[in-house]
Order: sequence, then structure tokens, then C-alpha cells
Amino acid sequence: MKRSWAEPWKVKMVEHLRVTTRAEREQAIADAGFNTFLLPSRLVYIDLLTDSGTSAMSDVQWAGLMRGDEAYAGSENFYRLEATVRKYYGYKHLIPTHQGRGAEHLLSRLCIREGQYVPGNMYFTTTKLHQELAGGRFVDVIVDEAQDPDNTHPFKGNCDLAKIQRLIDQVGAERVAYLSLETNVNMAGGQPCSLRNIRETCDLCHRHGIPVYLDATRAVENCYFIQQREPGCQSKPLDQILREICDCTDGCTMSAKKDALVNIGGFLALNDDQLAEQARNLVVVYEGLHTYGGLAGRDMEAMAIGIEESVHQEHMHSRIGQVQYLGKKLIEAGVPVVRPIGGHGIFLNAARFLPHVPREQFPAQALSAALYVDSGVRAMERGAVSAGRDKETGENLYPSLELVRLTIPRRVYTQAHMDVTAESVIDLYENRDKIVGLEFVHEPRYLRFFQARFRPASGDRVLRT
Repeated sequence: MKRSWAEPWKVKMVEHLRVTTRAEREQAIADAGFNTFLLPSRLVYIDLLTDSGTSAMSDVQWAGLMRGDEAYAGSENFYRLEATVRKYYGYKHLIPTHQGRGAEHLLSRLCIREGQYVPGNMYFTTTKLHQELAGGRFVDVIVDEAQDPDNTHPFKGNCDLAKIQRLIDQVGAERVAYLSLETNVNMAGGQPCSLRNIRETCDLCHRHGIPVYLDATRAVENCYFIQQREPGCQSKPLDQILREICDCTDGCTMSAKKDALVNIGGFLALNDDQLAEQARNLVVVYEGLHTYGGLAGRDMEAMAIGIEESVHQEHMHSRIGQVQYLGKKLIEAGVPVVRPIGGHGIFLNAARFLPHVPREQFPAQALSAALYVDSGVRAMERGAVSAGRDKETGENLYPSLELVRLTIPRRVYTQAHMDVTAESVIDLYENRDKIVGLEFVHEPRYLRFFQARFRPASGDRVLRT
């Protein structure tokens, strides 16, 4: 008999949530320019905007905050974090940063020269922007299966070795700055890479003298999929798989606000002594001294504890299990989602969800706004708005995937919250013809999805009654 599972934690404190009326939500989304990023959190019931810094810390992490050594230089918590990163990720040098994009900035500034190329397994918004600001040009080398939301390939985050080789042949290895390898590829729907593909990708790049830097933000979640799906890995513990991934690469950027279960923090980790020394010098300019990198000592202590907790099997089984629980409900109801279900959220296929809304009216942005109006659930767009504009023509980029991300924070919501979310999404799908497309009112120059404002393409509501 198949047994049910339950979360490997119990509730010790609650945060009261406000349940708003539909009229309040309609006013709130209009005031926010139909951009869920601009909603005040007090008006959000179930917040699935992101899993970045929104997880619940454990009692051990909260206790660790009291051990914060707030010395400006040489904080004891830095050395504790350094030892933890070396143990679980294996890299020699640690440079803490305020969050992941701080590490992306340092790596891009140090490793990219004007006109170089940076291949990667699908772009991520902040990563790609930092690479471009440093003078690089991103080239997507993810497998073709990742572009098809209905394809059930178990490792849609894999790199296509032929695409990497073709780029090297076309531009020369000396014009490839490094390969940017993301685990649990966000923009593809939280899709993992296989351990075999990671090894083969790194071997190919290293034969040509090209370093590989890992985006380790959700690497432990990726390890869970390797353990569950890849032949020969079922008996390996998560921490062993994590080390095997990292040992293939030359360093990593890390947003500790995801896997490491903290509200703020990140790091750049490197093996190269000279590059690490340059990074320590540069972090002083942009982040803080090399032993705190913009973080309080207590934040580094909580991060070290969170890293240890992240590789616990029961934690990751619960974390991925909750995502799969929501995904199964939506699939059974016929809602179009990215398959197979990924690691950190459910990605609604907005292009199929709203076939009557043209791409130039941003169906994913419209669906995110409509979901909030319907139930107070906050999600986010991952489609044309996130993709931005072509640098040369100024035209909107329309990626193959037009998605709405329902991102589930770790250890925060119950299965009942997932039920409420599922019911809202299913009801919207059954009444999808009532959702109206959007058009720009205000468009920032960089990372426009954070601060852009919109208006309905017709009428004044995104969800007609």
C-alpha cells in the first residue's frame, strides 16, 4: 500500500494573512500597473512570486542568528561559512556577496572581455544582463527539448554538446569567456541537468581551455532529480551528488536565498587562486570587505546552517513533493503546464492557456494579474516581458516559452494553500476567455519585468466579470 507523506517539520509560529475582497484586489492590481511585483505584500494572500529569500528558517537557523559575530573584519561566521562551502560544494575560495546577482556581477567583470561569447543552458535575466554589461554576448546551448513545454524528457536542462562545439568552431575557443551552467534551469520550468551531461559538458569545455562556472542556486534540487531519475544514482546521498557536480566545474555563483534557506545572502566560490584574489579585491569596491561581502555575521551563520539542512533527504523530498502535489492537481484538470514538473514551482503555459491573447499583449503578464484578482495568489511572468528587447532592433523578444511561474517557498505553505491555488488556476482556465491582454504604460531600460507598468488592451480590467 502506498503511504502518504507529511512535512518533516512542525509549525512553531504563525504569520497572519489578510484575505482581501475582489474589489480590493482589482483596485490593488490597477494601482500596481498590472505588475505583480509592484503589489504591496500586505494585500497578497498566497505569495508565489518567488522562492528567493522567502523560505522559512529553522529553529536552528534562528538560534544561529544569536551567534552573529559582527566584527567588520575576520568575522567568525565567515570562517564557519567558508568551511561549510568547502565541505558541501568543494571549492577552495569563498567570496560572500549580498545575494546571487552580486556574485554574477563579480564573475562577469572579472572573466568577460568585450566581444566575447558566454554559452549557457538557457538565459536567466540577471545573469544575462551582467554578462552583457561586461561586454559579453550570451548564446543559448540548451537542448531543444527545453523549448517544448509538453516534452517529458527527464533532463531538459541539459546542454547540447553539438551546439557548444559549433560555437567554438565558429568563433574560436579564445573568444568564449566561459560556459555558464545553470542547475534546475529556471526559465525552462525548473528543469534539471543530468550528472552525465554535466560531466560531458565540462570535459568538452576543458579540452578547449574554457572554464565552466556553475549557477548553484538550486543545485541541491537538481541533485534530487539526478537521484530519482538518473540510472546508477539512486543510492547516492544528495551531498555526494552535489560534490560530484561541483568537482566538474571551476567555480560557482550562488544565491543562498534559494537552496540555502536564508532571507538574504550569496557567494562566489572559485578554485583559481589568482582569480579569487582579484574577486576579493573587487568585492571590496561593490559589496563589502572580503570577509562579509555586504552581509551581517548572523546572516552568514544562518547560511552555513541552511546549507547543511538543504542536503537532508527528508527536506528535499518534502520540498519537491509539494511542488509535484500542485502540479498533479493542475495536470489532472487539463491545465497546460510545463512538463515534467520542475523543482521550485509550477510553470503555466500561458500561450496555450490564453490562445486568444496575442504575444504582443503579453499573455503571461495578463494571466499573472488575473490570478491575483481571482484569489489573491501572486505569481510572476516568465515570457516576453522578462525576455526584453533585441539590442539591435529594439523589437520585443518572443521566447518559445511564455510562462507564468507559481514559485513555492520552502517550508512556508501547507497543502491547503496549494489546494486554494489549484482551484483558482483551474477556475481561470475554465473561464479563460474573460482574461484581457495588456500593453505597456511604462518600460524601464533594464530588467523591465520588475518595474514595468501596464494597462488592459481593452477596457479597464484584466479579468472581466
